[in-house]
Amino acid sequence: MNMTLHAFIELLSLYPIFGAIAWTLGGIFYRFFYVGKLRQKDFKRLEIDEEPFITIMIPAHNEEVVIEETIEYLMNEMEYHNYEVLVCDDGSTDTTPEILARLSIKYDNLRVLRINKNKGKAHAFNIGLSFAKGIYILSNDADTIPEPEALWKYMNYFLRAGGDNIAAVSSNISVQNRSLIVEKSQTVEFSSIAGIIKRSQVGVLGTLYAYSGANTMYRKEAIYDVGGFRQDRATEDISITWDQQFNGWRAIYSPEIFFYTNVPNVMTTLYHQRKRWAKGGTEAWFTNFTRIMRHPLKNFPKVVMLLDQTGSILWSFYYIFFTIWLIIRILFFLATNDTEQLVHTLDMTFIFSAFISMVGFWQFFVSLALDNHGEKMKYLFFAPSYMIWYFQLSAITIVTTFIPAIMGVLGFGGKGTWVSPTRTKIKKKEVDK
Repeated sequence: MNMTLHAFIELLSLYPIFGAIAWTLGGIFYRFFYVGKLRQKDFKRLEIDEEPFITIMIPAHNEEVVIEETIEYLMNEMEYHNYEVLVCDDGSTDTTPEILARLSIKYDNLRVLRINKNKGKAHAFNIGLSFAKGIYILSNDADTIPEPEALWKYMNYFLRAGGDNIAAVSSNISVQNRSLIVEKSQTVEFSSIAGIIKRSQVGVLGTLYAYSGANTMYRKEAIYDVGGFRQDRATEDISITWDQQFNGWRAIYSPEIFFYTNVPNVMTTLYHQRKRWAKGGTEAWFTNFTRIMRHPLKNFPKVVMLLDQTGSILWSFYYIFFTIWLIIRILFFLATNDTEQLVHTLDMTFIFSAFISMVGFWQFFVSLALDNHGEKMKYLFFAPSYMIWYFQLSAITIVTTFIPAIMGVLGFGGKGTWVSPTRTKIKKKEVDK
């Protein structure tokens, strides 16, 4: 029993290293060897009469800082003709309604749906579906802009041979605001964590853990097929990704399509965002555990993702308890003047931390080299700052939201309202690939 427990603890300690190695190898495989159905290599511009009608839907709540610039961009910069922009104003109390009223006079293909009571992004999206004219729906956050070529690139997936079973295509996240260290660190994160993991999931497992809520193109039929977005979940994008795949739809990640989003630039805002993400991840884990394990062989790719999520949750609890134990141990050796044990403990902690950092840095290097032909490699310098706060923030948010997430899935709690984070106004010249 002691040997089994010891082996389990050692395995849990090494979980971040195993994960980094596995996802990095998966990303390399996708980039150089994967040629499966989930990848689109050659993109073709569509003629006007070939363009399906698209609704760009923007659920918005108190977005006065960014909403006008986003709409102006969507109206004037997209290399597409057959589309509308539908803003679902979810009970905004700032000047967002006035801005939208003025812009709706200026643009004929801008429509505004006012929802008087704030009930959250998923609710606003579900209401908007009934008013959307498009057969394809681009979920677009108020602080997010897709690249000009994005719409016709998205359509290449849906219109190609065998594309009838595609539920949604999620694209490559890039950071708009890159002035502060915390912003530059997230540029590293989206390439090294989100980007390379999604490449691995698609290339190796043929499945996807989560769409990007900020910019994903959905087939409207596939949204209706699963009953819309779950309004009792912290992250509607993770939930619908699993729901659609369990209904037989195909989920796709396209690293060749870019969008640019506004990321938190203060730690308090970042913490609240990550708490919501962590809660949503645990909700998805708890919701899907039974239906995955009911048929594990049939759902083998999902079993792998479930095990990875289980490892993340267990490691987070382990990391928090281990850190507390380590601090107490060091304080005890200091109080008892046990220099030998103190030095030994610090040495072992340093060696282990250095090894994790070395593997993590390798993952950062490879992922930045793979993403957009290495354009973001210049941000590798900020990888250490990301590693310093990511492990702490990830573990803390998973642990602190674990019980609320379980209670929410069981029907206790789970409010649908949302609070928009503090936005940073971006000048267009700051946005590049």
